[in-house]
Amino acid sequence: MKTVYACFCTDVIHEGHLNIVNHAKEYGRVVIGGLSDREMIRCTKFLSASEEERMALYRSIEGVDEVVMQNDMLYDDVIDSIRPDYVVHGDNWIEGAERSVRDHVEKLITPYGGQIVDVPYTYNDSIKKTDQRLKEKLSMPEYRRKRLRQLIEMTPVVKIMEAHSGLTGLIVEKTVVEGSDGKLDQYDGMWVSSLCDSTDKGKPDIELVDMTSRLRTIDDIMEVTTKPIILDGDTGGLTEHFVYNVRTLERMGVSAVIIEDKTGLKKNSLFGTEVVQTQDSIENFCSKISEGKKAQLSDDFMIIARIESLILEQGMDDALNRAFAYTGAGADGIMIHSRKKDPDEIFKFCDKFREKDKKTPIVVVPTSFNQVTEEELADHGVNIVIYANQLMRAAFPVMQATAEEILRAHRAKEVDSKLMPFKDIIRLIDEL
Repeated sequence: MKTVYACFCTDVIHEGHLNIVNHAKEYGRVVIGGLSDREMIRCTKFLSASEEERMALYRSIEGVDEVVMQNDMLYDDVIDSIRPDYVVHGDNWIEGAERSVRDHVEKLITPYGGQIVDVPYTYNDSIKKTDQRLKEKLSMPEYRRKRLRQLIEMTPVVKIMEAHSGLTGLIVEKTVVEGSDGKLDQYDGMWVSSLCDSTDKGKPDIELVDMTSRLRTIDDIMEVTTKPIILDGDTGGLTEHFVYNVRTLERMGVSAVIIEDKTGLKKNSLFGTEVVQTQDSIENFCSKISEGKKAQLSDDFMIIARIESLILEQGMDDALNRAFAYTGAGADGIMIHSRKKDPDEIFKFCDKFREKDKKTPIVVVPTSFNQVTEEELADHGVNIVIYANQLMRAAFPVMQATAEEILRAHRAKEVDSKLMPFKDIIRLIDEL
């Protein structure tokens, strides 16, 4: 009997999946592969069920003869071991980012006579409602909040992109590309920056935008996305206020807050010593971390300590001393910041920190040393890379140039070819 293979990436079986199985049965013995969590998070989404629960679900489907784990989104492992005569998939992979996966599978099975069967994609109101329920479940606080810790465990480096509105949140949520290895890739989560939040409101980045306003931004993003959120918490404010905010963020489903060890009126770190900036004492900042950790109610939420020693030219020893003190006070991660144009001092810090601490997550923001790759950072022990302001910086010059051109021409025709068609914006939002 011929072997037919299909890969499932779901924790709910609906009529679309059953349609795939029914088509597969027409060609032979049906083997279903469950894509592993490690691969799922690179190309699709997080699920609310474990790998074991998903595998059991697939085994319960009538007409399925065998269920296996698929550990490679490009199918290399299962095709090498199973050598299926047919690979069945919905025809939605004929176009878009998933086309690269289909092309790769075709190259693997064609030499021995294997064939791809593209089944018309099933989508109706019932399936749309199911998908919406799944999305709502994934966006619930208890699922979203723990996702950052899961990502740190499962990926070489967690890729975080800034979002400052619901629309930019959608861009981060939905952007998928084909990587250099042929696999699909996407951002893992969102950074809600105080700089970008302030800039979007036309305010200076001096903690002028209060936490209530910032929570509204987070809520706007959460309403339309499912990925984990890291909040830029500036200095954290007064310890008494920070404790309250930790509880609020945890309840909302935010995964982490990063607070910096400075005091007084907040100034952007990239100014360095060009403006007067005061670093908090180790004792005071440790106390703030400790009180914040005591306040949280779950083990999922993370408080990450941002060290400004290199920014303020206090030296590597000071940065390392603070790092070990902060982790001793309960910090769940360390963010090390630099405004140098090369990553050498970041590499040095990470290497020295990793000599003593192999586990605590390290976070970097490669804004000034932007030539460094995620892989290079991971080689030095970095766990999270935050692209902290690129979407905001990309939008401003384009909007300004568009406004100027319309003003010169006294009409909009000249700029229209440079703009995203409005129907594409509507489609982005209508896909919710």
